Amino acid sequence: MKSRTVLRHLRDGFKNIIRNGWMSFASMASIMISLFILGVFLLLALNVNNLADQIENQVQIRVYLDVNVDEAQRAQIEQTIRNIPEVSKVTYVTKEEGLQQLRDSMGEDSKDLFDGYDNENNPLMDSFTVEVFDPHTIESAAQQISAINSSSGDSKPIMSVKYGKGTVETLFKITNIVRNVGLVLVLGLVVTAMFLISNTIKMTIVARRREIGIMKLVGATNSFIRWPFFIEGALIGIVGSGITTIVLLVGYSELVRTTQVGLGLMMIKLVTIQESGKLVAVLLIGLGTLIGIWGSTLSVRKYLKV
Repeated sequence: MKSRTVLRHLRDGFKNIIRNGWMSFASMASIMISLFILGVFLLLALNVNNLADQIENQVQIRVYLDVNVDEAQRAQIEQTIRNIPEVSKVTYVTKEEGLQQLRDSMGEDSKDLFDGYDNENNPLMDSFTVEVFDPHTIESAAQQISAINSSSGDSKPIMSVKYGKGTVETLFKITNIVRNVGLVLVLGLVVTAMFLISNTIKMTIVARRREIGIMKLVGATNSFIRWPFFIEGALIGIVGSGITTIVLLVGYSELVRTTQVGLGLMMIKLVTIQESGKLVAVLLIGLGTLIGIWGSTLSVRKYLKV
């Protein structure tokens, strides 16, 4: 297609939007409302998934050592644990450090409970805190750590291995259900948005079927008639989805700033605008443009058969 023809189609597409102002506005409003609802649920699904990841990544294995384990044996056990493929990090915690961590976790009001539990009277044991690459492999890693006792002859250097067995499996089931429900909701909203937007655009084309018929009767080719509508649909989709994306991301950015600073929700980390902005923008603008083109092209094709 010649550049002059392309420019003419672009000019006609712009003119059509302005000439049919209210119908174009109705189409853009349909796109903005539908995509805004979809965008809100998409951000909600991203945050739910992020929260599930945060919870899963907090799962750790605690390996308590026997009081008779010496320094050389401790180093050997630590190296054995590090060699387990599922393990990502091993931290040695002395019983003194463990007692201090326990004090810190109980808060100032419970400090009196630990009076007298120092030095020789410390009831805790030295331990390892073990993290894994994939939280779902934590049971396998724990079993391999427990097996160290079996390869140590008569001595049992590991007193116990704890990772919340039973609770962890339940936690994984809940997080998987949350993720799947979020995915189904977003997919359902995508289909609903496509249906609503394409129908609105079709209505604007139906209102102009007489215009299409006249152009056919005066000898215009199908391509000549189709291109301005194609461009018009694309422009409506780009403008409508672009406005929605800007409003949504600016509002979400303010929400993230307010919740993490103003309300003090430091423990709940929302997905940042840097992490989610590009995905939301690409999905909403891409979907809006695609539906705009798709709706106008399908509708025009019906009236080209005059």
